Amino acid sequence: MSSSEKIYSGKTKDVYALANGNVLLVFKDDVTGEGGVIDPGANSVIGQVEGKGRKSLAMTQHFFQRLQAAGIPTHFVGADLEKGSMEVRRAAPLGKDIHGTGGFEFICRTRPWGSFLRRYQRYIRDAEGKLDYLVEITLKDDERGDPLINEDTILALGLLGPLHLEQARELTRRVCRLVEADLRDKDLTLIDMKIELGLVEAEVVVIDEISADAMRVMDETGKVVDHDTLYRALIR
Repeated sequence: MSSSEKIYSGKTKDVYALANGNVLLVFKDDVTGEGGVIDPGANSVIGQVEGKGRKSLAMTQHFFQRLQAAGIPTHFVGADLEKGSMEVRRAAPLGKDIHGTGGFEFICRTRPWGSFLRRYQRYIRDAEGKLDYLVEITLKDDERGDPLINEDTILALGLLGPLHLEQARELTRRVCRLVEADLRDKDLTLIDMKIELGLVEAEVVVIDEISADAMRVMDETGKVVDHDTLYRALIR
């Protein structure tokens, strides 16, 4: 897989165009967080952890192969773990606005946690209760703190049509259920996760990555596991 011009540099990946029309994602060791504390959901890079990029890639390859085996469409083509790179089909991310910026992140929650708990704590009667694969959608907008957006607003702004919106929500739930079952086999519990979706030849597919950077997972004691612990459980 030979790369050409860099077309984008993100917080955790660099993106290159390939001569065959596909795209190469090169995973970085950068970590995001706030106040010196690592937080995959944060918008600022606070440092690097050696080997983190390749571990994220290994987990992404693991899950994408599991998704494809289950008939869930992705943009995954292949990965080179030694080089820390992944070849994917070029996709148009869902939610890009007329200026070609932004996009959506689709969050699937199995139980109240994190920002959901902070927003709705006074209304939650059972903090241990399940949320039955609740899907929330946020805008990828660092300046505004990645705000939530509801379905009516998405349709009113023409950011997505009703068919693709429903397909995206259902695909998010399917991915969440598969990842949850995979983790359960390792005696781990999925709390919530986020994915990105895009269009490849008019089909809604899973794009970007699925790794510890995109999910919260707890062990049998109720402790949220870190990036390296999840990597070892899945890959090692």
